[in-house]
Amino acid sequence: MKKIAVHFGAGNIGRGFIGWLLVQAGYEVIFADVNEKIVSEINNQGQYDVILANAEQERFTVKGIKAVNSITETEKLAKYISEAEIITTAVGPTILPRLAEVLAKGIELRADSDRYLTVIACENMIGGSEILQSAVLPLLTTAARGYISEFVAFPNSAVDRIVPNQNHDNPLTVTVEPFYEWVVEEPLNQKNAPNISGLNYVPDLTPYIERKLFTVNTGHAVTAYFGHMRNIESIEDAIHNEKVLFIVRSALEETGALLEKKFQFSHQEHQAYIDKIIERFKNPYVSDYVTRVGRSPIRKIGENDRFIQPARQFVEAFNETPKALAIAIAAAMKFKEPTDAEACALQNAIKEQGLDKAIEKFTGLKPYTKLFEKIKTSYHELV
Repeated sequence: MKKIAVHFGAGNIGRGFIGWLLVQAGYEVIFADVNEKIVSEINNQGQYDVILANAEQERFTVKGIKAVNSITETEKLAKYISEAEIITTAVGPTILPRLAEVLAKGIELRADSDRYLTVIACENMIGGSEILQSAVLPLLTTAARGYISEFVAFPNSAVDRIVPNQNHDNPLTVTVEPFYEWVVEEPLNQKNAPNISGLNYVPDLTPYIERKLFTVNTGHAVTAYFGHMRNIESIEDAIHNEKVLFIVRSALEETGALLEKKFQFSHQEHQAYIDKIIERFKNPYVSDYVTRVGRSPIRKIGENDRFIQPARQFVEAFNETPKALAIAIAAAMKFKEPTDAEACALQNAIKEQGLDKAIEKFTGLKPYTKLFEKIKTSYHELV
């Protein structure tokens, strides 16, 4: 009988990254998603193609997959969870806690067994698996909590792969950049560490999570917001603009200084990492629209995300204000995109409550602090 993996989120990252690696590792992958069209297509086609975004446009066919609707087929999904060896997610930080109920159901079904289970949240966030675990535990019986303590691990992870805007006749075909990184903290018990090619276990995940979040995610967002301000449509065109590239590099110099001090990364190695990330943004085969990369600005300027986290830590580490990050936060607050609900909500808040209240509300920063004031000043200076 084939090993089972359940993956929540049959979107582009789910199909083009995590799900693909799980299939390559010999798992039958059960995708769980709310999108009935995608669920039906997976079950009807039983396979999909992944195309690498490079000059060769290499194509790989992924087979051995099924899908369930995570809202209308919870009993079926819980049964798959009860049989799985590994469960992964790529649903987004805000959706993640909503998976707890069906996860708890599935864990209850296996609570009298001695089978190991590993649950990995593959999200753009810090501590995703821990957050999921804390949402699941209160829903379990005492017996199931005992089972979890002995047989189930929720190791945190850091994932990195750029998925460009898609344009395919087949809704399941997905294009992804050749580069990827999937780093997972080592579970205490090696039986909770499935052997998956492309997944790297590390003793301390924090340096990898923060390096990725404060370089890739920060840099991508800065490129989007300043490209948008200059009426540039694509990330590729934006990063080739000298002024946009300058502010991106300036922001990444600040996050880089923090990362080097905090984790003892060598300056030379981290500069090479920054250069590699910028070259990825320049890849014409993964170029995306700045409006898509910039969407959800409220989440992106939140106190635990890619701007405020490194900016606050920079202040604590060096006792000075990170100017480029402050300017980038101001640019994010100027992001006007009528098709994005968060962008509209942010602009409405600034208009109705004023800039000061909006900065405090969405960033968690207190008025009159130097970082707060620098963001405010930068907002008025940006044109």
